[in-house]
Amino acid sequence: MALPDLSFLKGRENLIITMVCYGNICRSPMAAAVLHNKVAKIKSPHILVDSAGTSHWHVGQGPNPPSKRVWENAGYRFEHIASQFNYPRLVSADLVLVMDNHNHQEVSKFVTSDEEEAKIFYLRQFDPTNPDSLEVPDPYSLPDSAFEEVLTMVERATDGLIEALLR
Repeated sequence: MALPDLSFLKGRENLIITMVCYGNICRSPMAAAVLHNKVAKIKSPHILVDSAGTSHWHVGQGPNPPSKRVWENAGYRFEHIASQFNYPRLVSADLVLVMDNHNHQEVSKFVTSDEEEAKIFYLRQFDPTNPDSLEVPDPYSLPDSAFEEVLTMVERATDGLIEALLR
């Protein structure tokens, strides 16, 4: 499987990439933390990374403690407060990267044009190792080892994403 074509983003000075999961406390903030740190040294385009959840359950809360612990133990620094995905976020984002099928369905409910639909990808579509599944499993309430597995998936996919962006 080839990495998705992001040539429609070429020439932009600024990019907004929004990571999306269900509660916005585990997977999407971890993915945002990893990508935010990896793109910090890229001068052009300037990449702003944020995240949101498809549910309202955790709005205003910080990240799930095991998630933050795992990304910080890996050397990533990132401040996060959970928020909910909505139509204005779809419009303002250049890319919306979802963690699983349910997230994809929920984000797609906001789509009103082909241009908006073209922004939505599974994060793991950018994993150059061609994973068996495009889904990043939800580690909520699981041991730290589950969060570490998610971190590995996120790191591979964000490496592929950066490669696709800089082609």
